[in-house]
Amino acid sequence: MATKSKKKPKVTEKVKRTEFSLSAPQAQSVFLSGDFNQWDLSSHPLKHDKNGMWKISLNLNPGQYEYRFFVDGKWQTDPSCSDFVENPFGTSNCLKIVE
Repeated sequence: MATKSKKKPKVTEKVKRTEFSLSAPQAQSVFLSGDFNQWDLSSHPLKHDKNGMWKISLNLNPGQYEYRFFVDGKWQTDPSCSDFVENPFGTSNCLKIVE
């Protein structure tokens, strides 16, 4: 007697295109660093437009992500961020929630 195998439905999280941006017209380089890239200071460079707006889009799974910008060798908080988490260095990381 043959039995039918029951297939479990796949539970997949929807990856979302998530944009990060920073207005820094005088900056020479801007990188995005966070827990999504193990705080790597060089893996996510932002590109700038003629108005000095730096941008990058990442494909992220739903969740919470801590991040900061690394601008010309110095950490900078995202001025458009409204949610923060304290970090072990006495400052705060920005919090991006992807739904």
